[in-house]
Formats: sequence, C-alpha cells, structure tokens
Amino acid sequence: MSKFNRRKAEQDETLADGASDQSASGSDHSQTLDLIAAEAVAGDSAEPISDEQLAALSRDQLVVLGGKIDEVTVLSNEYPFEAGSKAEKAAERQVAMCFGLAGLFALAFVIIYIWWPWKYAATKPTDFTLASYYNPLLGITLGGALILIGIGLVIWAKKLMPHEISVQERHEFASPDVERLATAATLMQGAETIGLNRRTMIRRTLLGTASVLGLAALVPVVGGLIVNPYKNNELYTTLWRANMRLMRSNGTPIQPADMEPGSMQTVFPPVAGALSEPNSPTMLIRMHADQAENFRARPNQADFRWGEYVAFSKICTHLGCPVSLYEQQTGRILCPCHQSQFDITKDAKPIFGPATRSLPQLPITVDVDGYFVARSDYVEAVGPGFWNREDRP
Repeated sequence: MSKFNRRKAEQDETLADGASDQSASGSDHSQTLDLIAAEAVAGDSAEPISDEQLAALSRDQLVVLGGKIDEVTVLSNEYPFEAGSKAEKAAERQVAMCFGLAGLFALAFVIIYIWWPWKYAATKPTDFTLASYYNPLLGITLGGALILIGIGLVIWAKKLMPHEISVQERHEFASPDVERLATAATLMQGAETIGLNRRTMIRRTLLGTASVLGLAALVPVVGGLIVNPYKNNELYTTLWRANMRLMRSNGTPIQPADMEPGSMQTVFPPVAGALSEPNSPTMLIRMHADQAENFRARPNQADFRWGEYVAFSKICTHLGCPVSLYEQQTGRILCPCHQSQFDITKDAKPIFGPATRSLPQLPITVDVDGYFVARSDYVEAVGPGFWNREDRP
C-alpha cells in the first residue's frame, strides 16, 4: 500500500471511529468521544470533563471530538494527487516557481526604488529618459510580486491541499474549554495538511519572498529616516522668488492683455529646470468681472491678486496631482485624479472631493514693463499635507 493510500486509510478510519451516529461500531474509543461530546454540549448541567480525559486524546481524536461537538459531518477529505506522484511534484514546482519569481520581482522593486534615476531632466515632452520609467517600473515589480504570490497560493490550495466537504448543523452556544481545545487541534491539523514541513522547496521560496517583500515595505519608511526630507527646506519652498516673471512653457512672459476673461494659463518661474520641478507649476487665471467682485481672500492675503487675475498652485492638496481643468463659467478648478473641486471666488477653497485644504495662492503684481511677476514665493507649503507642515521655517 502506498504512503498516500495508507494516510487516506488512517484518516478514514479515524473519521469512521468518530462518527458514532452513523457507525455501527461500539468501540470504547467512539463511546468515549460520544460521552465527552455530550458532556461538552450539556455544559453546566453535566459533570465537568476531567483533564485526564482530555490529555488522553490524540490530536486526531480532538479533531473528531470538535466535529461531534459542533455537529459536523465530514463527507469527503481527499488530496488531489497521490503523495510523491509526478503530478504532485509538478504542482509543487509550479508553486515554488511562482514564489521564487515573486521574490525576484520584490528584489527588483527594492533595487529600482533605491538606485534607479528618478529626477526628471529639462527635456522636451516627447523625449523619454530613465526617470520616465521610474514609476511604471515600481508598479510593475511590486504588482508582479503580489500577483505571483497570489497565483502560487491558488495553485497550492487547488493542487496540494486536501479538498474537504463537510456538513454542519448550525446552533448558537457559548464555547467551553473543550471546544476551544478541539478548535485549536483542528487548526493545527489543518496547518499540517498544508505540507510546509515536508515541502521544503515551497517553504524556502515562500520564506525568501516574504523576507524580500518585507524589505520592500520597509524601504520607503527607512529611506525617509536616512535621507532627510527637510533638507534645504525643499518641502516648504519652490523656485519662485520675488520679482520673477511668470513665464509660459515656451519661455515667454505674460501681460494682462494676453488673457481673455475666464482664461487660464500655466506658468513657471524663469529658472533652469522649472518645467520639471514638481512644486512650481502655477495657474494664472483671469476671472470674470462678477467673479472678481465676489472674490473672498484668506486672512492677510487680500493683496495677493492683481485686479481680476489670481495665481494658484497647480498641485492638488489631496495627493499632488495636477489640477489642470478649469471651468470658466462656474469658476471651479478640477483635479482629474480624484475629482476634487476648488472655487476660485472662495480663494480656491475645496467644495467637493477628498481635498481638505485650499490651493496655495502665489502673490503677484505687474512690473514696470507691464509683465506679471511674483511678489514672493508661496507663503505656505504646496501640495499634499505632511508632518510638520505648519512648522515652515
């Protein structure tokens, strides 16, 4: 008799011994389990089960006892393949391959996160640099690792774990100690049927992948501790400085007469790298006359606008997406990522969506040559919130 058949026969024998209401055998073993189960169900109305009785039961007997107490009948419990067969070994290799590939993907995520060039250079929009692939590669590697782990677990469950069919009568009772012991034994037996102890290839690849994934989860946290995010006050400041002209992406300045009422223009500071710097893009908007009359500025910012013209940060205060949509009739600025909406007549206050803070306003005026210039940098940090955001130096 093969190892698989012996294991199945022993399991069937245990189940047959435990199912006293279906078995005709009058063995002492089955009668003992029936007695303990009846006492457990009876609860306080019966004599307590002694520790000696529980200690004398094996784990398999505790599993059967748990089934009796919960009125569970196991109809079938079979492995898909015979132990040691070619089919089982092939399934084990498939699972190990998925876990191994997941570990490689997770390791690639860590390497790309730390060493891949991520800063955008001042290039044409049609040109691609290595930094253009940074975010896609992070998504592909981490997503691939998680998908491969999921595939491996599905194959493991379908091809290497026993398929059990059980029927249970539902009832509501408090769980005494014996039921908790029986449940623990059932869980331990279930853990044993997974086969990690004897399937070393799967165990090693799974542990290796879990270790690398844990490293991938720690990298962003540890990275923030190693690299100071507050260095040079980069989180609090942008490239804007006093008397800098508001420039189009083609490098030309803007005069008030260049914009029609209700129009919007994205502007940048006139410094190298401004087009690729994430915090400096700004929306220069010319409001309609009625919108300008109803404009309500924030405290101490009444002089930040110039007539009908206002300038707001283009970086959403929710998660940092570009708020590039403007409805001139309603005076609303829209973020296409998560549908936050900001009302310019209320100083870009959020009126819909997940954003909770107004868009920062850039103080502007017109220089002696008639071109728009910034009066200073933003007086508050732009973009999403972060720790110590209010502690601007």
